[in-house]
Amino acid sequence: MKILLLCLNAFETMELSPFIDVMGWARDDYDCDIEVDICGYTNIVKSTFGVSIETDILIDDVVIDDYDALAIPGGFEEYGFYNEAYNEKTLKLIQDFNQKQKIIASVCVAAFPLAKSGILKDKKATTYHLRGGYKRNELADYGVILGDEWLVVDDNIITSSCPKTAVDVAFQLLEMLTSKQKAVEVKAAMGY
Repeated sequence: MKILLLCLNAFETMELSPFIDVMGWARDDYDCDIEVDICGYTNIVKSTFGVSIETDILIDDVVIDDYDALAIPGGFEEYGFYNEAYNEKTLKLIQDFNQKQKIIASVCVAAFPLAKSGILKDKKATTYHLRGGYKRNELADYGVILGDEWLVVDDNIITSSCPKTAVDVAFQLLEMLTSKQKAVEVKAAMGY
């Protein structure tokens, strides 16, 4: 199995790292055949707080059929997250994964490119919850059915409400790719 981890400019490191760690534990200690490819628009992508990471593959080189799931960490608007998040290439990538019914996992405001792509219309989803819920109200403008839970799964799509939930999203993705039992084993080994 292979996960495409879409790392957009101004991503939040706390929302990226759980996908690497959870899948790494599952692969190395629990015999799960899972690889994670970090994808970006450029070879080096800078996070909201200035941490740079190197990508494995550029968005232009992605072959959808090589992947079983797409994971997208959120990021900060004021650092330019939505510039790449709303780029036509990102929206098309999301649409293509969804059209093939592949799992799409997003953390916090990464629900917005999903919504802008049209795949959340009439689906239950959630996003960032604080500051009077203004981001949730914005998400509803895309025809989304808002969920109050920290994490919402609707069919093949996972959304969540804040950075804290990134680990939960990663475990949910692991469960959907493998089994509930495997996710429980990895969770326990990691102390969750």
